[in-house]
Amino acid sequence: MKKDFVYLCNIIMLKRKVRQYIERLKLLESGGKTLVALSGGADSVALLRVMLDLGYACEAAHCNFHLRGEESDRDEAFVKDLCGKLHVPIHTQHFDTLRAAEEKGISIEMAARELRYGWFEELRKQTGCGLIAVAHHQDDSIETFLLNLIRGTGIKGLRGIQPKNGLIIRPLLCVSHEEILDYLKYLKQPFVTDSTNLQPDYTRNKIRLELLPMMESINPSIRQSILQTSRYMDEAYLVYNNGIEQGRNRVLENQRIDINRLLKEPSPESLLYEIIAPLGFNTTQVEDIQEALHGQPGKVFESKDWQLVKDRTHLLLEPVSENEPPVLEQEEIIIRPDFSIPKDKDTACLDADKLDCPVSVRRCQTGDWFIPFGMKGRKLISDFLTDRKLTVSQKARQWLLCCGDKVVWVIGERIDNRFCVDKSTKRAIIFRKIK
Repeated sequence: MKKDFVYLCNIIMLKRKVRQYIERLKLLESGGKTLVALSGGADSVALLRVMLDLGYACEAAHCNFHLRGEESDRDEAFVKDLCGKLHVPIHTQHFDTLRAAEEKGISIEMAARELRYGWFEELRKQTGCGLIAVAHHQDDSIETFLLNLIRGTGIKGLRGIQPKNGLIIRPLLCVSHEEILDYLKYLKQPFVTDSTNLQPDYTRNKIRLELLPMMESINPSIRQSILQTSRYMDEAYLVYNNGIEQGRNRVLENQRIDINRLLKEPSPESLLYEIIAPLGFNTTQVEDIQEALHGQPGKVFESKDWQLVKDRTHLLLEPVSENEPPVLEQEEIIIRPDFSIPKDKDTACLDADKLDCPVSVRRCQTGDWFIPFGMKGRKLISDFLTDRKLTVSQKARQWLLCCGDKVVWVIGERIDNRFCVDKSTKRAIIFRKIK
């Protein structure tokens, strides 16, 4: 009887905590439906039961990733039965997770996450649900804090899991896993257990099963200490982020970071990290870029989708592109008295009789030179492009129209004087850059 009374007190306390947490952070609005991510484990089952107990309208979503054989099918059967008893609409989806991970070249865990949240959002729209509720709790936030600390992180990574991220909400972040188990025990509500959660194979499981118990032997209240530190970091992040945003406005304009302004900032490396980390650059690259700030221009750093070029006075951020050769349209004409040479930069009008060999298109190479139209002396193309204020990366992407080993046209910039139309020209070839 005493144990039942303790459980009853715990269940009342848990529901009160969750209700107050939802109201204080304005996680949910009354009247709408919420899509609950339901794996069948203790946490997600408790989330669904609490949401229903608090009077929120819910629908459930279950992913079968086919990673644990019969266990995966057991979990699906369990959630269908549970939702039938609770009169909650249940939606299930099957994924070939191993294939998705292989095709994208990512970890199985990352593939499952992408598949899960992608489908949740599609389903949310189909069902008319306003938000997606997932069952992260205090212990998950503690593990995330330690995981980020082990891997290396900034202030943002030490904030723990956030209660709301876009349309994803986490109403159970105010309670522990132990409180959740007590709640289910009092309700006599069964749940399924993922056997892989009991194996110390993955880093997060090692933190849960090995590291945290060891830390508790040193400080029995370590969990509360970490949660308190996360809350401090959360407050500090607001101040830090405000300072970063002001710094970003001072040094960044049109994807160009002013180096002199950056170096005058209180913490140039931190500001640089916050600007380029969202573009896929890692901490090691940020350190290398910081060292290159005082060096010669031309150094290029790349993430998956972006490149950063160290120019003379700026760091230039540009999306990585294939830079395919331009498509040129060719037209031969007979020169007549009323003929007018086209003036736009994407058109080259050349003397056909001066082109004594087949033409080809290639990239600009070191040592290339030409005689710019309107000049008599030859000039290195790299110097010409520098005079034209092209950046290092723009120079590297420059294409040339050549006749043999001679440059005929720096495409989009200037033709070579040796091939221009003059008073003796009878036939002209016009090249137009159309793509």
